[in-house]
Amino acid sequence: MPEDSDFFVRFWGVRGSIACPGAAWAAYGGNTSCLEIRCGRQLLIFDGGTGLRQLGEQLKNETPVDADLLFTHSHLDHIAGIPFFSALFVPSNRFRMWAGHLIPERTLRDVICTMMAPPLFPVPIEIFPSRTIFNDFSAGETLRLHPGVVLKTTHLNHPNGATGYRIEFDGKSICYVTDTEHTGHGLDENILDLVRDADVFIYDSSYTDEEYPKYAGWGHSTWSEGVKLADAAGAKTFVAFHHDPSHKDVFMDRLGEALAKARPGSLVAREGMTLTP
Repeated sequence: MPEDSDFFVRFWGVRGSIACPGAAWAAYGGNTSCLEIRCGRQLLIFDGGTGLRQLGEQLKNETPVDADLLFTHSHLDHIAGIPFFSALFVPSNRFRMWAGHLIPERTLRDVICTMMAPPLFPVPIEIFPSRTIFNDFSAGETLRLHPGVVLKTTHLNHPNGATGYRIEFDGKSICYVTDTEHTGHGLDENILDLVRDADVFIYDSSYTDEEYPKYAGWGHSTWSEGVKLADAAGAKTFVAFHHDPSHKDVFMDRLGEALAKARPGSLVAREGMTLTP
């Protein structure tokens, strides 16, 4: 069990779009987005991609679990792990799920129900015996989920909407900003305000500058745009995240070398990597 002063992020899924298992992706990992953030004894989970399944296996050692699961958005690669999250099948566990991009048109519960309904999935969310509460908010709000834990949020530029998060605890900060596209009209002021002076800045780095023109309008960014944001905001450790499934380990190694040269101390997210602000 973490001590009250522990604050860290652990990466359980770092890919975007679709999971990509196989030897050529093993070094960085092929699971889609899922982060574990510990704020002392509080567990915050960000996104429910396929990496959520592995986190569920780890949480078997911590029953009963009381946690918040927050989504950047509800595209399939960020929610596909929910039906396979074993912690939801433990009656003594309690989860609060949060989304900031859906209301007023939809609710988070409605979206998950739609995914877990025939003919897409054979069992409904009522299969989960854990105590689960669904919460919707509007991106831009500040959430105070637990004493000493502050979550600031902002709108991101992504089809169907998405939410960026800044988690503040014990005088430190971790920012999680994925599934957003730069506009070509200067740096995104919403993101700059969110990540200013952040200790850890995790950013959608799906493409290189050379690749990006082919995918303009898809809602994703580049590691070089992330570096510009990190420099302008005075963020400390920059982390490239949401790797395109076509980027095999050899490609990612080259990307990491270029990133380290452009901004020394920056990192490329890998499954299992843990960072402390």
